Amino acid sequence: MANEEKMTSTEAKKDQAGLGGQKQRRRTVCVVGHKNPDTDSICSAIAYAYLKNQSSVPHEASFNGRSDLPPSYNYVAARAGRISAETQYVLERFHAKTPILLENIGTRVKDMEIRKVDGVRSNISLKRAWTLMQEQNIFTLPITNSKNKLKGLITINDIAKSYMEEYSSSIVSTAKTPYRNILETLEAEMIVGDPEGVFDNGKVVIAAANPDVMENYIDEHDMVILGNRYEGQLCAIEMQADCIVVCLGAPVSRTIQSMARERGCTIIVTPLDTYAVARLINQSMPVSFFMREEENLVTFRLDDYTEEIRDTMSKKRYRDFPILDRNGSYVGMISRRNLLGVRKRNLILVDHNEVSQAVDNVLDAEIMEIIDHHRLGSLETINPVYFRNQPVGCTCTIIYQMFLENGVEIPADIAEIMCSAILSDTLIFRSPTCTPMDVAAATALAKIAGIECEDFAKKMFTAGSDLSTKTAEEICYQDFKKFEVGDRNIGVGQITFMSTEELQGIRERIVPFLKNLVDSKELDMVCFMMTNIIEEGTDLICFGKDAEDIIDASFHEKLENGSAYLKGVVSRKKQLIPSLMTGISQITGA
Repeated sequence: MANEEKMTSTEAKKDQAGLGGQKQRRRTVCVVGHKNPDTDSICSAIAYAYLKNQSSVPHEASFNGRSDLPPSYNYVAARAGRISAETQYVLERFHAKTPILLENIGTRVKDMEIRKVDGVRSNISLKRAWTLMQEQNIFTLPITNSKNKLKGLITINDIAKSYMEEYSSSIVSTAKTPYRNILETLEAEMIVGDPEGVFDNGKVVIAAANPDVMENYIDEHDMVILGNRYEGQLCAIEMQADCIVVCLGAPVSRTIQSMARERGCTIIVTPLDTYAVARLINQSMPVSFFMREEENLVTFRLDDYTEEIRDTMSKKRYRDFPILDRNGSYVGMISRRNLLGVRKRNLILVDHNEVSQAVDNVLDAEIMEIIDHHRLGSLETINPVYFRNQPVGCTCTIIYQMFLENGVEIPADIAEIMCSAILSDTLIFRSPTCTPMDVAAATALAKIAGIECEDFAKKMFTAGSDLSTKTAEEICYQDFKKFEVGDRNIGVGQITFMSTEELQGIRERIVPFLKNLVDSKELDMVCFMMTNIIEEGTDLICFGKDAEDIIDASFHEKLENGSAYLKGVVSRKKQLIPSLMTGISQITGA
């Protein structure tokens, strides 16, 4: 089978094109047909993507203002749903690559401007964190481990709170503060002890009194901040302090150093005065003590849709939100204002122009062009677009004309799939939608492709009408479109076949599914066309609101057990839908 692929980040990466010594980014543009795609929808996407990559007309010239510029877009064929058996036969027969699956065109987090803020380790000091924020002009600092996994966040508000809150004198040890942090924060030197050690027991004491008084408030394991007085240093060591901080760069005698080593007391010397040390010592605590930990954070993934994260961002009063990749590794940060500048994904629509038939979130995309042969639908665009709509039987007929207009040679493999689409959509020229332009285009394409239209089309339709292994849902949705008629939502599916024997047991399988669609309120009415190409007629199954009255008014036929035979009706676009619109108008008086 032809390989089915989903759109990956690698495929969506921008290529580079040289321009006057500078590099110009090429943006990916998806060319896509409607949901539940038929052969025309798929083949039109492939053919038009090929044409656009061969020429810069019409879109490139209008957007760049110059026709001599190299193309700034890379056009990729896409599909908005599962490929039908008929289309699969065409792709396999002519060795065509299956378009990428594009179920949702909405902008994703990866389309936003993500700030690349490097993560830091959880043991750095509050002062170091503050310094990094000031240097980078950021308000949030991510905390990551050695494998770049997010462990938490520290914000400027968290740091400010740590300064303003009243903590006990044992907070520095409770936070298990590394001596490395203390040395860095106090611009100090350790002359006795292990710089890799941790102050994790005792309180912080300022020794401003004489030794007799000091003995009353210094406990075992305390950190004592003092000056150059020998007696005070000696008293602190004898009281089994874990650390003494000597201010103003005062020298420490060898005797004191020796006693400190014997008692396991660390000695730190700082050029700062006692007031500065007392003010800064809490800033040496590790950010891990104050950070919001990963399990309590609101994080987003690169593939999350912006529509889904918008509400969360508006409800959470956080300034920044961390972004993770599909493996859970930290990538960067976004804020609410990044939503305003999100770059929409580029899109070209073929074979449809209605929102209900388009890929999900189509209104969030930048629609560049529409190539279609159906009635004008409900789709609206913000900017003017290149819109080509012609009353022909197949979109590929229009694209064939565009090949000729732009002087682009049609290779055999493209001619093969375009001819297949025209034969499919026009029911081998039997559909009332078929025009002389369709016949001329298919004949010319068949000559390039080296195929005989009638013989090939029969094989194609036979492959598509083999429904024995398909579920009721697969049968109904293989060529299914939704339409808005007045205030009603109507779904219309269609299958084609060459002989009645091919439909054995199909009705019994799909009727319960169709009824369920109506009962679930998903649609007001559902119609399913079983069209015999040779006899040129349709067995119509229909359920829903006012279904009997609407079919009677539309075709002057009575529904019996939800079914009616419509002789001469083979086209959904030109016969069924217009008649239904007329019938609904008659019974509603609209």
